[in-house]
Amino acid sequence: MRFAVSPMWEVVSGFRLLRSGSAHPVHLPWTRQVRPRIAAAGLEGGWLSELVPVSGYAPDFLNPAPKGPGPALAEELAAITATPADRVRHDLDHLRYHQGRLGPRLQALYAQPHARLGQVAQEIETYWNLALAPYWARVQGVLDADVFHRTRQFAEHGAAHLFNHLHPSVSWDDNALRLVRRQRTLSRDTAGSGLLLVPSVFKGPGLSTRVAPPDPPQLAYPARGTGSLWHPRATAATAALTAVLGRTRTLLLTELHTPASTTELADRTRLSPARVSQCLTALRDAGLVSAHRAGRRVLYARTAVGEALLTATTP
Repeated sequence: MRFAVSPMWEVVSGFRLLRSGSAHPVHLPWTRQVRPRIAAAGLEGGWLSELVPVSGYAPDFLNPAPKGPGPALAEELAAITATPADRVRHDLDHLRYHQGRLGPRLQALYAQPHARLGQVAQEIETYWNLALAPYWARVQGVLDADVFHRTRQFAEHGAAHLFNHLHPSVSWDDNALRLVRRQRTLSRDTAGSGLLLVPSVFKGPGLSTRVAPPDPPQLAYPARGTGSLWHPRATAATAALTAVLGRTRTLLLTELHTPASTTELADRTRLSPARVSQCLTALRDAGLVSAHRAGRRVLYARTAVGEALLTATTP
């Protein structure tokens, strides 16, 4: 048994949430910012819109088994584009069974998997840059904290305690793991290298499973701490930080509580766009902010280092 933080699980679950049109109270700040970008990029009618339904089954090849504890998106996209053609068609047949039909893009994918998977990966990367990359430092912080908590539970109390506190529909009893309303029996022999546990901030209240031998079975569950994911972070007094970074750079770092473009930051701070751009370049070179292209704009976001610097306790 091992844990992994998977970008693709967040891609699929997050896109499903955006497609649902619901105003999820926890993720409302995120959906308000991201939905207009997705619409402007035309992703509401793209590959993901056909591959990821609002509810129910999504193709297993979208969630390849992570090779390590924290794969980069590029690693998972490489695994997706390398999916064997028969695996793609098997998953699309299953999707057709649940949805009743395949859209025109998925019919083309069914006919030419290797020719079309690259297009799917390109759209996923576009979605990532618009919806997840600017927020990834914050999302990954919640996911890493969940994994730390669970592995400590396991180390101190064992597997039964871990699973019996993981989710209401999961239980460990008589040396067997049981999931409510999951009909498929999975033995140790068919589990391959063991069970893979994947926390997710966008999962919602339920669980998701992926069983695609010879890959290890995956169990995605809601990460603890998601409720406070988008809460404004308390920042320390900035006087000492201003002495190091300067007033303008400290101001911009503080303003990036949500990702923003140069123009948006100039409007907020009443600084010239040229001055904002110069300071953002310096902050990016120092590893305090990251830049992510969103169509014709570039969104800037605080990195984990920038977050830590602002939230550090001062004497």
